[in-house]
Amino acid sequence: MDILGLFLTNIIFLTAHPTDNFGIHLFASLNRDNFQIISIFAKNIAIMITSITFNPNDPGRPNGNFFALPYGKGEGEIEIISVPWDVTTSYRAGTSGGPKAILDASVQVDLFDSVLENAWEIKISNTELNLHRLNAENRILAEKIIKHLENGGNAADREIVYLRNQVNQSSEIVNMAVYSAAKSIMDSGRIAAVLGGEHSAPFGLIKAVSEKYPGTGILHIDAHADLRRAYEGFTYSHASIMYNVIKELEGISKLVQLAVRDFCEEEERFIRSSEKISTFFDSDIKNGQYEGETWKSQCQQIISHLPGNVYISFDIDGLCPHLCPGTGTPVPGGLEFEQAMYLIRQIVFSGRKIVGFDLSEVSPSLSGDWDANVGARILFKLCCYTKMSN
Repeated sequence: MDILGLFLTNIIFLTAHPTDNFGIHLFASLNRDNFQIISIFAKNIAIMITSITFNPNDPGRPNGNFFALPYGKGEGEIEIISVPWDVTTSYRAGTSGGPKAILDASVQVDLFDSVLENAWEIKISNTELNLHRLNAENRILAEKIIKHLENGGNAADREIVYLRNQVNQSSEIVNMAVYSAAKSIMDSGRIAAVLGGEHSAPFGLIKAVSEKYPGTGILHIDAHADLRRAYEGFTYSHASIMYNVIKELEGISKLVQLAVRDFCEEEERFIRSSEKISTFFDSDIKNGQYEGETWKSQCQQIISHLPGNVYISFDIDGLCPHLCPGTGTPVPGGLEFEQAMYLIRQIVFSGRKIVGFDLSEVSPSLSGDWDANVGARILFKLCCYTKMSN
């Protein structure tokens, strides 16, 4: 096969099968000397052709990509790192199934946004970390520890210490995997996002963001403060994510928390003692509204605490529980969907730049795929508004 023939064959095949690595390697065997250069050009042209022929008004066709978009791993301007990890979940496990459930539900999302014109043109792709076995093995260990503590056992027992060290080491492996993936994406000039999994999952991404964009502020939407120190002995617990961010990542200049309504005294003292943290408790937001404050004015106050570069950490339990009944630790109160989206739009309209985001704690519900449907729509809006701000 001559060079032109190989080039054209690559284009035809990649247009029809944009994520088929077997076919790519088959073509490589035909002409190894010229394959690498040819395949790069062919793949770029195939992506362009597929984008042109993609019709956002057609029914979504499952293809392994979020929102059934025609972009495979490494091809998106926004790359979503799927992290199926829920080892330290303390109440109800299942969020490791969140990324897959959201991927499946995303096919049904209509690709229109009233603010962002041609939202369907955003190139969104997916990198999935292969953590299923590590997650399953360590979840068994974590459950033994949690049960031991709930039954009044001594946290210093030799077996518990050993098991806890195993879980903590595995959590560090996950953090490094996320960090490496995020850094690679960001070094290529693209935007990285994390889809959990429990809320400990995005620590590696936040670390990478803090290094690339020092001075970044975090908007943290959550029912919980997540400021526990090594909750239940797990250094990187889902309940400790923001404690670890404040203590370990100097590049994060501000943590602005919203919809928090379930926290302990130690966390409340930590909030009051830290100049980096501004927390808008759910009860204060609601009391202000009862007394005549508008959501617009409250959003302006929240946004005023954020610097120019913003990272959004969105735990779905920050919403009202009727929107996320399957989440690991649901709490009464919280935001409605449109309240949260209005706030994020106002961040964009203020001229601030969203430099990364995560969505966590979405769990397939026993009652159906409602949680995943809500999660898929949050994910799409986060992608839209991140694109707008950049």
